[in-house]
Amino acid sequence: MNFKVLLTSASILALSACSNQSDNQDSALDYAAEAQRIAQETIILDGHIDIPYRLGSKWEDVSVATDGGDFDYPRAVAGGLNAPFMSIYTPAGLGDSEASTAHADKMIDIVERMVEESPDKFVIARNPVEVQAAFRAGKIALPLGLENGSPINGDMGNLEHFFTRGIRYITLAHSISNHISDSSYDEVRLWNGLSDFGKDVVVRMNELGIMVDISHLSDDAAAQILDMSPVPVIASHSSARTFTPGFERNMSDDLLKKLAENNGVIMINYGSSFIFMAPQDWGKALDAALAAKVEAGEIEDTPESRSAFALEYREANPYPYATLSQVADHIDHVVKVAGIDTVGLGSDYDGVGDSLPIGLKDASTFPNLIEELLKRGYSEADISKILSGNALRVWSAVEAHAEKVRTGEIPLQSEPLVEPASPDMSDEDEEAAAE
Repeated sequence: MNFKVLLTSASILALSACSNQSDNQDSALDYAAEAQRIAQETIILDGHIDIPYRLGSKWEDVSVATDGGDFDYPRAVAGGLNAPFMSIYTPAGLGDSEASTAHADKMIDIVERMVEESPDKFVIARNPVEVQAAFRAGKIALPLGLENGSPINGDMGNLEHFFTRGIRYITLAHSISNHISDSSYDEVRLWNGLSDFGKDVVVRMNELGIMVDISHLSDDAAAQILDMSPVPVIASHSSARTFTPGFERNMSDDLLKKLAENNGVIMINYGSSFIFMAPQDWGKALDAALAAKVEAGEIEDTPESRSAFALEYREANPYPYATLSQVADHIDHVVKVAGIDTVGLGSDYDGVGDSLPIGLKDASTFPNLIEELLKRGYSEADISKILSGNALRVWSAVEAHAEKVRTGEIPLQSEPLVEPASPDMSDEDEEAAAE
């Protein structure tokens, strides 16, 4: 073979390589562009964002870009986030008390202030129809979820009060077992699941149209709810325990299967310690180092000294962030175990501190996750279920059950103080609900 033939062959190979490289680049660009389109054209519902508690510590106008936090209006718009559930969080340390009830009301006041100051950007949503109406109007819907049932304080009147104020899911406990349910974080199990009052609360929530949230609950409590609830339930911000063995805060495969039978949805938490074990091991090492320093008298046992040491420790021992790909692994696992209809998103933005995964650092990054799902072969229809379809289906089922209670088609099992509200719908909204 002569030199000219060799040269020609080499040229063809080079051109082919360039063409393949160009095709690969175009494919990558197409994934990114498609992800952006889907993010903007599809309702994205996030099951849990801790904006009220963040603003309760220090008020910021989140209708404009903010330096801190994980959520503001510009970032939400960039990410296509249309319906972030506002976490009405009450610290477990307040106990089952009037103080906890007042605190929850204060958190709701903060969301109402957000809407009052920026009515062109935000609107409180009390049902899926209002979420869809806000989407059509170009506004961000702000549904409300009560994180921790302690504000109910043993009084069904308080439950109905919070329903009237717009609460549409309740996480029955938080970090400490309370008068309603045992907590996954608490070694003290008061009830081996739900208390008798807690069971009554679940019944009344179903009748009112409030979704039951099993995030934070013990396995026994979650299983009891899944067995007794005639309507689907949610885990508003939990992940798959298979990646974090022994971490009860995440859901086991057995519970995922029960959740699928219940037609419920788990909404994946982004916090790195929910995604893999390294952050938990890092935290244990930090605690041990801190305890040793305090015991040796090298630092004072004060919150300020502890915080300062934690910052120094973090500089010397970088925190092990999860990756976007690992978050997608959780979605894959839930789909494998429980099916595509059982998974959604519950980022826990503004609730997990500086522990968010690489690639999912704030509300602008939803397209990154969509792009990853596209690359893994998920169809647009399935991605739409993950982004909001599954959660809206559950919410609609809970609303439909409450409507049947209100009209007498399903008999009451409780003694209500107020009738469940029937939302006023325009013809257009009724058509949207039917869709």
